[in-house]
Amino acid sequence: MSLGLTLPKAELHLHIEGTMEPELVFSLARRNGVALPFETVDDLRRRYVFDDLQSFLDLYYLAMAVLRTAQDFTDLTDAYLAKAREQGVRHAEIFFDPQAHVSRGVPLSEVVSGLTESLRNSKERFGISTRLIACFLRDKGPQEALETWETLQPHLEQIDGIGLDSAEVGHPPQLFEPVFTRARDAGLHVVAHAGEEGPADYVWQAIDVLGVERVDHGIRSVEDGALLKRLADDRTPLTVCPLSNVRLRCVPELSQHPLPRLLDAGVLVTINSDDPSYFGGYVGENFVALQEALDLDDSVLRQFAADSFRASFLPEEERAALIAEIK
Repeated sequence: MSLGLTLPKAELHLHIEGTMEPELVFSLARRNGVALPFETVDDLRRRYVFDDLQSFLDLYYLAMAVLRTAQDFTDLTDAYLAKAREQGVRHAEIFFDPQAHVSRGVPLSEVVSGLTESLRNSKERFGISTRLIACFLRDKGPQEALETWETLQPHLEQIDGIGLDSAEVGHPPQLFEPVFTRARDAGLHVVAHAGEEGPADYVWQAIDVLGVERVDHGIRSVEDGALLKRLADDRTPLTVCPLSNVRLRCVPELSQHPLPRLLDAGVLVTINSDDPSYFGGYVGENFVALQEALDLDDSVLRQFAADSFRASFLPEEERAALIAEIK
């Protein structure tokens, strides 16, 4: 089996809603009596061709309509963890989108209890430790993010961090400074999507205005030499999602991915799957595809794996123990 699949690794950029395979979409639709605008599993899968981020999000939210109960979220998360175990994942920091569910009439308590029911014993069942990160939908604006922050208050014991995702262009990170300040003051970790479709300036805003500890995506940082130096000097991790970048037309093909330029600049890069059901591969498969497309040495894959633990929100002792397992 390929080294990319077997290496112990952490996944740090993973939207749990984006792990819902077409078979599960149809299964949950039957269970919950949801009418789908797709005739069959294959019909849904054939639609996984996207022109840009928005065309993906349109389908993503349609499929999400089947998630109604705590059990649905537990089943979704269990399915991801079972798949992640096969990909060498030992630790996962999982994103979810509260607004995408509350806006459909699903109580936040159902969402959080369903997710945490799966995650609370994930290490015993799957060998994977976990953290949970609630993301704000940037296209819904900063005021709704603040309102969502208030609805999260009863659930903060189950949440380790907050993030910022969804349609990037036209929604700069700096608009969300008030809610990120509240999250930092509450002791939560903070991350944000920036520099995928949006410009390198969005990465500057994420690190300087929002105070993020990691930048999700960040591939357009290569357009700004001063930014590359800042990221490298501060060891600010980027959670890069190669197959996603190609599927969303941010990169024409994997062989032209800016990853080598990030590495040459000394930036700490981790490899992740983003929304693997939609983008053609889970995290181990991203490792394998990258190695083939860019002719990467095995030592580079081992570096990605070690850096995924270094960039995680695990305690130092646990990070070191996991890094020691990389052979």
